[in-house]
Amino acid sequence: MQELHELYQRIGYLRAQGVKMKEIAEWTDMAPSVMSSLYTTILPAYFDALPNLAPDEALDQALGLVNNLSRRKLLNNLKEMIRRLNELEPDDNQRESETTFMDRLKEEMGRSTGKLQDIQGIYTSYSLSSSTDNLKIEPFIICAGENNGSILTGRKNAYGEIHWGNGIINQQNFYSLFSEHSESLLSLVTIYLQLPMLKNPHQIRGIYMGLDYNHNPVARRILLVKTGDQPDVGQFHQLFSGQKSKEDLSEEECAYYEYTCQPGDYIKMCHVPSPQLNPTDLIKEKKMLSF
Repeated sequence: MQELHELYQRIGYLRAQGVKMKEIAEWTDMAPSVMSSLYTTILPAYFDALPNLAPDEALDQALGLVNNLSRRKLLNNLKEMIRRLNELEPDDNQRESETTFMDRLKEEMGRSTGKLQDIQGIYTSYSLSSSTDNLKIEPFIICAGENNGSILTGRKNAYGEIHWGNGIINQQNFYSLFSEHSESLLSLVTIYLQLPMLKNPHQIRGIYMGLDYNHNPVARRILLVKTGDQPDVGQFHQLFSGQKSKEDLSEEECAYYEYTCQPGDYIKMCHVPSPQLNPTDLIKEKKMLSF
Protein backbone atom coordinates (compact mmCIF):
# COMPACT_ATOMS: atom_id res chain seq x y z
CA MET A 1 0.00 0.00 0.00
CA GLN A 2 2.23 2.74 -1.35
CA GLU A 3 -0.41 5.35 -0.51
CA LEU A 4 0.20 4.84 3.22
CA HIS A 5 3.89 5.66 2.78
CA GLU A 6 2.95 8.72 0.74
CA LEU A 7 0.48 9.85 3.40
CA TYR A 8 2.99 9.44 6.22
CA GLN A 9 5.70 11.33 4.36
CA ARG A 10 3.36 14.19 3.50
CA ILE A 11 2.17 14.59 7.10
CA GLY A 12 5.77 14.46 8.29
CA TYR A 13 6.76 17.16 5.82
CA LEU A 14 3.93 19.46 6.92
CA ARG A 15 4.73 18.92 10.62
CA ALA A 16 8.41 19.67 9.98
CA GLN A 17 7.34 22.94 8.31
CA GLY A 18 5.43 24.00 11.40
CA VAL A 19 1.87 23.06 10.41
CA LYS A 20 -0.07 22.01 13.50
CA MET A 21 -1.71 18.60 13.65
CA LYS A 22 -5.05 20.28 14.31
CA GLU A 23 -4.81 22.23 11.04
CA ILE A 24 -3.81 19.10 9.11
CA ALA A 25 -6.81 17.27 10.57
CA GLU A 26 -9.25 20.08 9.76
CA TRP A 27 -7.93 20.32 6.20
CA THR A 28 -8.81 16.63 5.65
CA ASP A 29 -12.14 16.80 7.55
CA MET A 30 -10.79 14.48 10.23
CA ALA A 31 -10.90 14.76 14.02
CA PRO A 32 -7.52 15.85 15.47
CA SER A 33 -7.43 12.84 17.79
CA VAL A 34 -7.92 10.48 14.83
CA MET A 35 -5.22 12.20 12.75
CA SER A 36 -2.85 12.06 15.72
CA SER A 37 -3.52 8.32 16.21
CA LEU A 38 -2.96 7.71 12.50
CA TYR A 39 0.37 9.54 12.37
CA THR A 40 1.88 8.63 15.76
CA THR A 41 0.57 5.09 16.28
CA ILE A 42 -1.07 3.33 13.32
CA LEU A 43 1.31 4.14 10.48
CA PRO A 44 4.56 3.58 12.47
CA ALA A 45 3.21 0.25 13.77
CA TYR A 46 2.19 -0.73 10.23
CA PHE A 47 5.67 -0.03 8.84
CA ASP A 48 7.33 -1.90 11.73
CA ALA A 49 5.17 -4.99 11.10
CA LEU A 50 5.67 -5.14 7.32
CA PRO A 51 8.92 -7.18 7.41
CA ASN A 52 7.11 -10.00 9.21
CA LEU A 53 3.48 -9.75 8.02
CA ALA A 54 1.56 -9.34 4.79
CA PRO A 55 0.40 -5.72 4.23
CA ASP A 56 -3.26 -6.48 5.07
CA GLU A 57 -2.30 -8.29 8.29
CA ALA A 58 0.14 -5.55 9.27
CA LEU A 59 -2.53 -2.88 8.79
CA ASP A 60 -5.13 -4.82 10.80
CA GLN A 61 -2.63 -5.27 13.63
CA ALA A 62 -1.75 -1.58 13.61
CA LEU A 63 -5.40 -0.48 13.60
CA GLY A 64 -6.02 -2.78 16.56
CA LEU A 65 -3.87 -0.46 18.69
CA VAL A 66 -6.51 2.28 18.58
CA ASN A 67 -10.28 2.42 18.78
CA ASN A 68 -11.07 5.59 16.82
CA LEU A 69 -10.34 4.57 13.21
CA SER A 70 -11.58 1.61 11.17
CA ARG A 71 -9.90 -0.06 8.21
CA ARG A 72 -12.84 0.73 5.94
CA LYS A 73 -12.86 4.43 6.77
CA LEU A 74 -9.10 4.74 6.35
CA LEU A 75 -8.92 3.03 2.96
CA ASN A 76 -12.06 4.69 1.59
CA ASN A 77 -10.69 8.16 2.35
CA LEU A 78 -6.99 7.50 1.73
CA LYS A 79 -6.64 8.88 -1.82
CA GLU A 80 -8.75 11.94 -1.04
CA MET A 81 -6.68 12.64 2.09
CA ILE A 82 -3.46 12.53 0.07
CA ARG A 83 -4.92 14.79 -2.61
CA ARG A 84 -6.04 17.38 -0.06
CA LEU A 85 -2.76 17.28 1.87
CA ASN A 86 -0.81 17.82 -1.35
CA GLU A 87 -2.78 21.04 -1.74
CA LEU A 88 -1.93 22.20 1.79
CA GLU A 89 1.21 24.31 1.92
CA PRO A 90 2.62 26.06 5.00
CA ASP A 91 2.65 29.84 4.93
CA ASP A 92 5.80 31.87 5.51
CA ASN A 93 5.16 32.27 9.24
CA GLN A 94 4.82 28.51 9.67
CA ARG A 95 8.02 27.86 7.75
CA GLU A 96 9.88 30.18 10.09
CA SER A 97 8.49 28.59 13.23
CA GLU A 98 10.09 25.53 14.78
CA THR A 99 8.39 22.59 16.36
CA THR A 100 9.13 22.77 20.08
CA PHE A 101 10.96 20.03 21.90
CA MET A 102 7.86 19.22 23.93
CA ASP A 103 5.81 18.81 20.73
CA ARG A 104 8.36 16.34 19.38
CA LEU A 105 8.46 14.56 22.72
CA LYS A 106 4.68 14.08 22.72
CA GLU A 107 4.79 12.76 19.18
CA GLU A 108 7.50 10.26 20.07
CA MET A 109 5.52 9.12 23.12
CA GLY A 110 2.48 8.42 20.98
CA ARG A 111 4.53 6.73 18.26
CA SER A 112 6.19 4.46 20.84
CA THR A 113 2.94 2.69 21.71
CA GLY A 114 3.13 0.74 18.46
CA LYS A 115 6.24 -1.02 19.81
CA LEU A 116 4.98 -1.60 23.35
CA GLN A 117 3.83 -5.20 22.94
CA ASP A 118 7.34 -6.67 22.94
CA ILE A 119 8.40 -5.18 26.27
CA GLN A 120 5.21 -4.62 28.29
CA GLY A 121 4.93 -6.51 31.56
CA ILE A 122 6.25 -6.60 35.11
CA TYR A 123 9.96 -6.65 35.88
CA THR A 124 12.22 -6.75 38.90
CA SER A 125 15.02 -4.21 38.66
CA TYR A 126 18.44 -4.68 40.25
CA SER A 127 20.93 -1.90 40.91
CA LEU A 128 23.38 -0.60 43.50
CA SER A 129 22.01 1.18 46.57
CA SER A 130 22.98 4.87 46.87
CA SER A 131 23.88 4.65 50.55
CA THR A 132 25.39 1.13 50.91
CA ASP A 133 26.96 -1.61 48.81
CA ASN A 134 23.70 -3.60 48.96
CA LEU A 135 21.75 -4.86 45.99
CA LYS A 136 18.65 -2.70 45.50
CA ILE A 137 15.60 -4.69 44.35
CA GLU A 138 12.63 -2.75 42.96
CA PRO A 139 9.56 -3.84 40.92
CA PHE A 140 9.12 -2.09 37.59
CA ILE A 141 6.07 -2.06 35.28
CA ILE A 142 5.73 -1.09 31.61
CA CYS A 143 2.18 -0.75 30.27
CA ALA A 144 -0.08 1.32 28.03
CA GLY A 145 -1.27 4.71 29.24
CA GLU A 146 -4.76 6.16 28.95
CA ASN A 147 -6.45 5.31 25.63
CA ASN A 148 -3.21 3.65 24.47
CA GLY A 149 -1.85 7.11 23.74
CA SER A 150 1.43 6.68 25.61
CA ILE A 151 3.64 4.23 27.47
CA LEU A 152 3.23 4.30 31.25
CA THR A 153 6.08 3.19 33.49
CA GLY A 154 6.06 2.65 37.23
CA ARG A 155 8.64 1.83 39.88
CA LYS A 156 8.15 0.72 43.48
CA ASN A 157 11.26 1.95 45.22
CA ALA A 158 13.16 0.25 48.02
CA TYR A 159 10.99 2.07 50.61
CA GLY A 160 7.69 0.96 49.09
CA GLU A 161 6.85 4.27 47.35
CA ILE A 162 5.32 4.14 43.86
CA HIS A 163 6.65 6.53 41.20
CA TRP A 164 4.89 6.83 37.82
CA GLY A 165 6.34 8.19 34.61
CA ASN A 166 6.36 7.78 30.84
CA GLY A 167 8.40 5.77 28.39
CA ILE A 168 9.68 6.46 24.89
CA ILE A 169 11.00 3.88 22.43
CA ASN A 170 13.45 5.13 19.82
CA GLN A 171 15.00 2.45 17.61
CA GLN A 172 16.50 -0.09 20.09
CA ASN A 173 16.55 2.38 22.97
CA PHE A 174 13.92 2.75 25.69
CA TYR A 175 13.78 5.79 27.97
CA SER A 176 11.73 5.90 31.14
CA LEU A 177 11.35 9.33 32.79
CA PHE A 178 9.73 10.09 36.14
CA SER A 179 10.17 12.06 39.37
CA GLU A 180 11.26 10.46 42.62
CA HIS A 181 9.35 13.06 44.64
CA SER A 182 6.01 14.81 44.63
CA GLU A 183 5.16 17.54 42.15
CA SER A 184 6.26 20.18 44.65
CA LEU A 185 9.85 18.85 44.51
CA LEU A 186 10.79 17.68 41.03
CA SER A 187 13.61 15.14 41.15
CA LEU A 188 14.03 13.76 37.65
CA VAL A 189 15.11 10.19 37.02
CA THR A 190 15.91 8.74 33.61
CA ILE A 191 16.33 5.03 33.03
CA TYR A 192 17.95 4.28 29.70
CA LEU A 193 17.53 0.70 28.49
CA GLN A 194 19.15 -0.96 25.50
CA LEU A 195 16.50 -3.19 23.94
CA PRO A 196 17.80 -6.49 22.54
CA MET A 197 16.93 -7.57 19.01
CA LEU A 198 14.42 -10.06 20.38
CA LYS A 199 10.68 -10.17 20.92
CA ASN A 200 9.57 -10.34 24.58
CA PRO A 201 13.09 -10.25 26.07
CA HIS A 202 13.54 -11.80 29.52
CA GLN A 203 16.26 -9.35 30.54
CA ILE A 204 16.87 -5.70 29.67
CA ARG A 205 20.04 -3.87 30.69
CA GLY A 206 20.74 -0.18 30.93
CA ILE A 207 21.79 2.87 32.94
CA TYR A 208 19.91 4.55 35.81
CA MET A 209 20.50 8.31 36.11
CA GLY A 210 19.15 10.41 38.96
CA LEU A 211 20.07 12.27 42.14
CA ASP A 212 21.51 10.95 45.40
CA TYR A 213 20.35 11.96 48.87
CA ASN A 214 22.30 15.24 48.60
CA HIS A 215 20.80 15.95 45.17
CA ASN A 216 24.08 15.32 43.38
CA PRO A 217 23.83 13.52 40.03
CA VAL A 218 24.57 9.81 39.97
CA ALA A 219 24.51 7.11 37.32
CA ARG A 220 24.57 3.36 37.88
CA ARG A 221 24.10 0.16 35.97
CA ILE A 222 20.61 -1.37 36.16
CA LEU A 223 19.20 -4.74 35.14
CA LEU A 224 15.49 -5.52 34.58
CA VAL A 225 14.38 -9.16 34.74
CA LYS A 226 10.84 -9.92 33.55
CA THR A 227 8.56 -11.66 36.06
CA GLY A 228 5.24 -11.40 34.17
CA ASP A 229 4.08 -10.68 30.62
CA GLN A 230 0.81 -9.10 31.77
CA PRO A 231 1.20 -5.57 33.23
CA ASP A 232 -1.09 -6.20 36.22
CA VAL A 233 -0.96 -3.07 38.39
CA GLY A 234 -2.41 -4.89 41.40
CA GLN A 235 0.29 -7.53 41.24
CA PHE A 236 2.92 -4.84 40.77
CA HIS A 237 1.87 -3.12 44.02
CA GLN A 238 2.23 -6.38 45.98
CA LEU A 239 5.76 -7.29 44.88
CA PHE A 240 8.75 -7.09 47.25
CA SER A 241 10.98 -4.05 47.15
CA GLY A 242 14.00 -3.37 49.33
CA GLN A 243 17.70 -4.00 49.73
CA LYS A 244 19.72 -7.15 50.32
CA SER A 245 23.27 -7.49 51.55
CA LYS A 246 25.62 -9.74 49.62
CA GLU A 247 25.46 -12.39 52.33
CA ASP A 248 21.68 -12.78 51.94
CA LEU A 249 21.56 -13.14 48.16
CA SER A 250 20.51 -16.26 46.29
CA GLU A 251 22.79 -17.74 43.65
CA GLU A 252 20.84 -15.97 40.90
CA GLU A 253 20.83 -12.66 42.80
CA CYS A 254 24.61 -12.98 43.27
CA ALA A 255 24.98 -12.90 39.50
CA TYR A 256 22.86 -9.74 39.39
CA TYR A 257 24.97 -8.23 42.18
CA GLU A 258 28.23 -8.93 40.35
CA TYR A 259 26.80 -7.29 37.24
CA THR A 260 25.40 -4.11 38.86
CA CYS A 261 27.29 -3.43 42.10
CA GLN A 262 30.99 -3.27 41.23
CA PRO A 263 33.00 -0.04 41.70
CA GLY A 264 32.97 0.79 38.00
CA ASP A 265 29.16 0.48 37.84
CA TYR A 266 28.51 3.62 39.92
CA ILE A 267 29.34 7.14 38.70
CA LYS A 268 28.73 10.10 40.98
CA MET A 269 29.58 13.77 41.54
CA CYS A 270 29.62 16.04 44.58
CA HIS A 271 29.79 19.75 45.40
CA VAL A 272 33.11 21.10 46.64
CA PRO A 273 32.66 23.40 49.68
CA SER A 274 33.65 27.00 48.88
CA PRO A 275 34.63 26.25 45.26
CA GLN A 276 37.38 28.30 43.64
CA LEU A 277 36.19 27.41 40.15
CA ASN A 278 39.66 26.31 39.05
CA PRO A 279 41.44 22.96 38.49
CA THR A 280 42.06 22.46 42.22
CA ASP A 281 38.31 21.90 42.65
CA LEU A 282 38.53 18.85 40.41
CA ILE A 283 41.28 17.34 42.57
CA LYS A 284 39.30 18.06 45.75
CA GLU A 285 36.15 16.46 44.31
CA LYS A 286 37.97 13.26 43.35
CA LYS A 287 39.44 13.01 46.87
CA MET A 288 36.03 13.55 48.46
CA LEU A 289 34.46 10.86 46.30
CA SER A 290 37.12 8.36 47.36
CA PHE A 291 36.04 8.55 51.02
